[in-house]
Amino acid sequence: MTNILSAPPEEQISKLLYMIGQPARIQILIVLGGQEACVCHLETALGMRQASISQHLMVLRKAGLVTSHRDGRNIFYHLTRPEVVNVLKQTALLTGSSPDALDALMARPVPNCPCPQCNPGLDPKLTCQNARIKKSS
Repeated sequence: MTNILSAPPEEQISKLLYMIGQPARIQILIVLGGQEACVCHLETALGMRQASISQHLMVLRKAGLVTSHRDGRNIFYHLTRPEVVNVLKQTALLTGSSPDALDALMARPVPNCPCPQCNPGLDPKLTCQNARIKKSS
């Protein structure tokens, strides 16, 4: 995490929980806990717009929980701290929710997802956006 490592532990925890503290960010972390994913996969899996996902990813990157790498024309996001998924599942237990309900977000392949992981037969030179356009033509 940036600029809070010298802070007392309780302040570090508070800032981290604040940065995670949006339902969309929790969903993104759970999806990425199953396997790295590109933005188009996150769009399909979560039913959110690309712009919103990108904003949440930026916060999660700033928190030091998510990083990315490029593979051809696609950018894949993955967890830098996979143990965050266990924290989220433990938190679900604390709230009386079933942590198993979070596992549905990790399911692959996602129906109608144009990403190369859900559709390995797609031309790897296509970006997710191009695959979506080609699919809808």
